[in-house]
Amino acid sequence: MGLLESIRGPKDLRVLDTDELNKLAQEIRQEMIDVVSKTGGHLAPNLGVVELTLALHRTFDCPCDKIVWDVGHQTYVHKLLTGRLDRFKTIRQYHGLSGFPKRAESACDCFETGHSSTSISAAVGFAKARDVLGEGHNVVAVIGDGAMTGGMAYEALNHAGHSKTNMIVVLNDNEMSISPNVGAMSSYLNRLRADPRYDKRKEDIEFLLKRIPIIGPKVAKAVAKAKDSLGLLFEELGFTYLGPIDGHDQALVEQLLNQAKGKKGPVLVHVLTRKGKGYKPAEDNPDIFHGVGPFDPETGKIIKKSAPPTYTGIFGDTLCSLAKQDPKVVAISAAMPGGTGLNEFARLFPERFYDVGIAEQHAVTFAAGLAFGGLKPVVAIYSTFYQRAYDQVLHDVCLQQANVVLAIDRAGVVGDDGPTHHGVFDISIFRVIPNLIFMAPKDENELSHMLYTALKHNGPVALRYPRSVGQGVTMDETLIEIPVGKAEVLREGRDVTLVGVGPMVNTCLSAAHELRHRGVDAAVINLRYINPLDRHLLLHYARLTKKMITIEDHTLKGGMGSAILELLEEEGLEGIAIERIGYDGFVDQGPISQLHAAHGLSVKGIVQAAERLGLFRRVAGS
Repeated sequence: MGLLESIRGPKDLRVLDTDELNKLAQEIRQEMIDVVSKTGGHLAPNLGVVELTLALHRTFDCPCDKIVWDVGHQTYVHKLLTGRLDRFKTIRQYHGLSGFPKRAESACDCFETGHSSTSISAAVGFAKARDVLGEGHNVVAVIGDGAMTGGMAYEALNHAGHSKTNMIVVLNDNEMSISPNVGAMSSYLNRLRADPRYDKRKEDIEFLLKRIPIIGPKVAKAVAKAKDSLGLLFEELGFTYLGPIDGHDQALVEQLLNQAKGKKGPVLVHVLTRKGKGYKPAEDNPDIFHGVGPFDPETGKIIKKSAPPTYTGIFGDTLCSLAKQDPKVVAISAAMPGGTGLNEFARLFPERFYDVGIAEQHAVTFAAGLAFGGLKPVVAIYSTFYQRAYDQVLHDVCLQQANVVLAIDRAGVVGDDGPTHHGVFDISIFRVIPNLIFMAPKDENELSHMLYTALKHNGPVALRYPRSVGQGVTMDETLIEIPVGKAEVLREGRDVTLVGVGPMVNTCLSAAHELRHRGVDAAVINLRYINPLDRHLLLHYARLTKKMITIEDHTLKGGMGSAILELLEEEGLEGIAIERIGYDGFVDQGPISQLHAAHGLSVKGIVQAAERLGLFRRVAGS
């Protein structure tokens, strides 16, 4: 039995010597490589925090002490050390371990995270609660340098420094978020890493103090200068700054954490780590192995299946083509140029591409400024992260009718990352905003036409599309504008109307074919525009068939089906029976097809909805 199998909880780590800790670190890395090569997951971030996590759990008494992880995709090591080894092979699988902290899994997961830059805020909350209750445990926030590009982190640092409460912030500095970091904070941290005095800071200060017999102003000034060259920003915010140190020297990290634990007030511990540490393919390609699918663990080669291009890929290709024709088109990413399909745009048009870091609020308002300055900005952000920029979409873009295209990537369920990453709330959030045109394509060809339409439109437009591969349809060479607010009838029918949005339209077509075999004649509508609705067409088919089934890869409350119910109520139509298919509440992790099937977003689900409407009884009796 290896050392890892003997670790039942953090207390077991404290009896290990240096050689055993080094061996355990190797076993942890191998376990993660073996499992993630089969399941996919966030490999590079976790390989980079092995020694740091060991030091944290040897220094602090979890779960009494609170360790709050930022984003949480780097908690695989934490899970292995807190009694979840036996379930680790289920990570990110349906009904398995979450790929992020999960309070229901372990008392050591004190706070659930999936979005960036939240850890310090939560840690301040834990620390203040401890103070009010007169308790004495430690509170630690672990945040990456990528997350430090998010404004929320500085709001929390400002509060923590002002309140002077005892807490520790561990800055895990690996020079990356998902893609290489950008911005002034990244440059500042680069200067800290590169400062030639960094390794010798303590020795230099000790040298000065030993050789000058009277400690006077000059020595104090020299000490202050050496200190300020490294942590001026954090010190000015009210933190004691310690580091930077090698985050892969477990003993040194442990020593510094113990030092931080003994200090009063907030302390920032700056550790330098390498993403992908210990596995050469991940070290060489940390962005690829940040969130990776199954791969060959021997070679690091990604296992790819033959499939049509993804919606994201088609979006990126189309945007590049349109940008070649129009020099006013610019693109904005919030630290995810690769994930949003903008890498090629950035290569072709570096002066027209802006990666603003993990700062969705800034990205949207920045886009509004670009628009009013005469450009045509396209903001590409995942649906789940657009939630963070609601106020900016409402006030800065839509209220002022800025010519901004909001590309909502990863709309619908996204699979193994689970509820923090599913994009199932964007329709509810955005369709109620005045002035916002909201579109969703049934396939990748329609996506290209919609992006073309969005850039032609005078005013704000939102365009949602899924994470998945496309339908494999033929792409049109010439793009045309799709009339605003016009749905598309794909199949005539007299018994029931199936209304789909996005790729669910294709599920409707398949269901209509199945219903035909069972004697039910179903009309199929590709809604295309969530806002404005094609009122005339929807009302016509509601009156014609008297029965409707809506299906959307989205939550039911406030979604597309709700919008149609509102329309029927506004028009005073009575006697229209409607079945809505979508999600009710948060959605678990799992393969997209399995999640769709579990929630009725399938041919079978539509047929069952038709049965609930009494359509088969009607056919039998006719």
